Amino acid sequence: MRSKHIKLLAGILFVFAFLSCSKVKPTKVLPVYGDKKEVNGDTTFHTIGQFNFIDQDGEKVTNELVKDRIYVANFFFATCESICPEMSKNLNKVQEAFDKDDSVLILSHSVNPKHDTVEVLKQYADLYKAKKGKWHFLTGDKKQIYDLALKSYLINALEDDGSAEGFLHSEMLLLIDKKGRIRGMYDGTDLPAVLKLNEDIKLLKKEDPSL
Repeated sequence: MRSKHIKLLAGILFVFAFLSCSKVKPTKVLPVYGDKKEVNGDTTFHTIGQFNFIDQDGEKVTNELVKDRIYVANFFFATCESICPEMSKNLNKVQEAFDKDDSVLILSHSVNPKHDTVEVLKQYADLYKAKKGKWHFLTGDKKQIYDLALKSYLINALEDDGSAEGFLHSEMLLLIDKKGRIRGMYDGTDLPAVLKLNEDIKLLKKEDPSL
């Protein structure tokens, strides 16, 4: 009799455990953008290439700064009067959300580095209340900036495109993980999309580091 009771109890516990586990929602994993390759059975993903720029405080910014950090990247220019002001205003929302979190940075690349000197970028950064060490406005070699946009971030950055402002660049904000992989693309002129970006950053922070 005791044996039957033990078996019955074990069965009930098994069913309860199964039902409990079935209610646990799987953790959402953000996609990885770009081409991937299989090398000796391992998957190699597209990553951001090497870069070397100067920010609004005259400090060097390279891949070393973002190593093992999450960051948001975009492209703009200081005299832009179309999409850039809205993008910068919305990026301030990202800065506010992670103000005390040193593991999250923002990199804004100028597509007009000839005009956007350190001094110009400093004024622009102050206009949008960029926090030193958190939000970096970058200038440097034009070819490197344009190549980085196209080949690494997989978006456009063009000069003399025929527009009134003389430059064309994407409105997208790129979410980059600690391994330098693109994990999200968001319309920087759309506030709901930027708020979604903030939520995805939180999700990325919880991600299994082995992924």
